Amino acid sequence: MADTKKKQIPLRLSAKLYDAIAAWAEDDFRSVNGQIEYLLTECVRQRKKNGKYAPEHLDEPPELDLS
Repeated sequence: MADTKKKQIPLRLSAKLYDAIAAWAEDDFRSVNGQIEYLLTECVRQRKKNGKYAPEHLDEPPELDLS
């Protein structure tokens, strides 16, 4: 049975990252919030599948080429 309660959290994104996610969400016919939830769910599913752990340096922002 799926958990129907949802936790609200504040989230800050760079403008470039938000724009990239918004464009991707539009392509997938999702809201930005729905796209972020989908991507996080897929990441957790993949981690459970292959057992990889998070990187050692979680406090360092990833370098993304969003140009």
